[in-house]
Amino acid sequence: MKFVTDRETLLRPLQLVTGVVERRQTLPVLANLLVKATSDGRLSVTGTDLEVELVAEVVGLAVEQEGEATIPARKLNDIWRSLPEGAEVSVHVEGDRAIVRSGRSRFSLATLPAGEFPRIDSGPGDVEIRLGKDDVRKLLDKVSFSMAQQDVRYFLNGMLLEVTEAHTRAVATDGHRLAMSTIGKGVNGVDRVQAIVPRKGVLELSRLLDGDDDEMTLSISDNHLRATLGMYRLTTKLVDGKFPDYEKVIPRDASRTIIGDRNTLRQAFHRASILSNEKYRGVRVLVEGEQMTIQANNPEQEEAEEIVSVQYDGEALEIGFNVSYLQDVLSVLSSDNVKLSVSDANSSTLIESPEDDEALYVVMPMRL
Repeated sequence: MKFVTDRETLLRPLQLVTGVVERRQTLPVLANLLVKATSDGRLSVTGTDLEVELVAEVVGLAVEQEGEATIPARKLNDIWRSLPEGAEVSVHVEGDRAIVRSGRSRFSLATLPAGEFPRIDSGPGDVEIRLGKDDVRKLLDKVSFSMAQQDVRYFLNGMLLEVTEAHTRAVATDGHRLAMSTIGKGVNGVDRVQAIVPRKGVLELSRLLDGDDDEMTLSISDNHLRATLGMYRLTTKLVDGKFPDYEKVIPRDASRTIIGDRNTLRQAFHRASILSNEKYRGVRVLVEGEQMTIQANNPEQEEAEEIVSVQYDGEALEIGFNVSYLQDVLSVLSSDNVKLSVSDANSSTLIESPEDDEALYVVMPMRL
């Protein structure tokens, strides 16, 4: 295999595909990228960790000799990044070596046979939907922070993607909070299809969205999700489990409503959090009249108090929260104001924008 290209053509594809490759591998070939060149000037670069696979298809290269080989991912990516801008680069695979040349630079990398490289066989999807890149970004950005990280309830270590005839929805929860984002675009004839996308699949999907292409195709099968955006095709295995019934978690009859300026509240919670307990991150929120008082303290007997004006006409309320959960929600909401709905100090709080219902959040109270 031999091809010639300039540095910029392969710079971003190599960075994205290398991101899928885990640093610690049980199989040596999983530390490599599968690089395949064809006589029509096409080059495909594939990386996988057996759970997530990313393929970049690049066209318009000068392919002098077609073929395929696996090349060490991080070494090839680091070499490519270190070359000067606009450099012309040739890659020539001879036997078990890949020779990378650019100007007066020459690198010889050890390869492994392409036949040893594993592929994820996803098969055709049962449901396919086309979404604008901005819609996908909104779904992911507004909920991904609520995914659990290493919960023994493995189905929480990911994001629920739900497609119906009326909407496409993303939901994530770690058992203490829940985030839900909805866009009003679905697939005709589909009742309800749900897929739990693992945490790494969600993160790699987010990284793809920084490119120039505007439309993404999502294809869902029983075991896999495939996302196609421009030259990239991401395939991820789905988490085999049943996601909690999120509809039952959302409070629908909250009797007390607080409305405040989102940015003012975000800054007040941030300042109060500085003196909260570093381990438990608890703050006490007292609402009475049109005033919210935020209090925090820590084992060193240090205290913080913030007073914020809000709209509220219910009975006096005192409730405890993990301040990090509130900060996360207030950071991803984009509206000027925020609405908090709660029944009492022991019930979950519903947080949403008063202007639209595209995203909502549920935060459990905390005993202080």
